[in-house]
Amino acid sequence: QVQLVESGGGLVQAGGSLRLSCAASGFTFSSYGMNWYRQAPGKEREWVADITSISGSTNYVDSVKGRFTISRDNVKNTVYLQMSSLKPEDTAVYFCNARQFIGARSRDYWGQGTQVTVSS
Repeated sequence: QVQLVESGGGLVQAGGSLRLSCAASGFTFSSYGMNWYRQAPGKEREWVADITSISGSTNYVDSVKGRFTISRDNVKNTVYLQMSSLKPEDTAVYFCNARQFIGARSRDYWGQGTQVTVSS
């Protein structure tokens, strides 16, 4: 059974830091690219960051560059999102996603989300 379980969310003051974790099981973690998305109230889900399966190269949405760092541990089957210099506009539910491309199609798994609230 595939599971992605996020943790580490909470309430933090602006300028603070949080580290999100996403523990994966039930699939070959090292073969999947991993993503973090977020969804703020009343807004569409937004891609935040990704990390590739093999090389570990990373990409970020412009609004978090220099503040967030995505990393993965293929032994612990876990992906992380280190968030620093948090702003109120970072408030959202953060979701972990595992994605594998098979030809032109993708296989996706999602976690249940973890709430991050940044107070001003």
